[in-house]
Amino acid sequence: MAYKNLLSIVTDTKTSAAPLAQMAALAADSGGHAEALCLGVDRSQTGYYYAGANAMILQETLTRAKEEAGEARAFAEKELAKSGATYSAEEGVAQIADLGRHVAYHARFSDLVVLPRPYTRNAGPEAEPIVEAALFEGRAPVLIVPQKAPVLTRPKTVLVAWNESLEAMTAIRKAHPFLKAADLVRVVVIDPPQHGPERSDPGGMLSQMLARHGITCEIDVLSKTMTRVSDVLTRHATDTAADLMVMGAYGHSRFREAILGGATRNMLEQAKIPVLMAH
Repeated sequence: MAYKNLLSIVTDTKTSAAPLAQMAALAADSGGHAEALCLGVDRSQTGYYYAGANAMILQETLTRAKEEAGEARAFAEKELAKSGATYSAEEGVAQIADLGRHVAYHARFSDLVVLPRPYTRNAGPEAEPIVEAALFEGRAPVLIVPQKAPVLTRPKTVLVAWNESLEAMTAIRKAHPFLKAADLVRVVVIDPPQHGPERSDPGGMLSQMLARHGITCEIDVLSKTMTRVSDVLTRHATDTAADLMVMGAYGHSRFREAILGGATRNMLEQAKIPVLMAH
């Protein structure tokens, strides 16, 4: 299966160039369609701001959001036109509290959602809810692209984080086009459990499954020599010159419908290469 329906959410032109370029390259490579959802976001807090606001102030926030949506669409169309891929751009306005509903609806019909890193100096407050909505509500795989990452279509080395979880397996299945195109897939197991179905052969069953698809695999069993698993993975990605990381996305129920778990958040904070996540 190839990625035929690709989506990116554009709310800020300062952080959108890299994901738009990545999405367009994938669409051109697979003969797919690149869609940019360009949203002007009303970032005012409904519960506090609107209580004493008059009609003039409310209209001003709406007008500003509409202008931002138009600017985002013009930027997206300009960037996507460079690739020669088939594309479309849609603009709209959403309150930040209602942003997830719009993102999830479009993500639900996408094979892959391509987004910027949510934790950077230029990222707005809407960046994290957009990632969460695509992952947990839209149930789509999300490719997170750092701002300075090179465009990736056929990676040479893919690093797969394997911990026997359903989330990890979901991410691996949804990353299949990348895994199939890669020269080498490194299955990384960190401190495998002493009592479990894979205790004698960590990652063996997964590698066997992938090998039947013609995917070349190696298994790397690592010790947790650093405090956080994400630190171990990031260091190993650097040591092996990996082009892409694949891992499950984890979340907790909090005030919002879903919020990124610690391991997921840590990885997105420090990722230097594109990271494909799924839940």
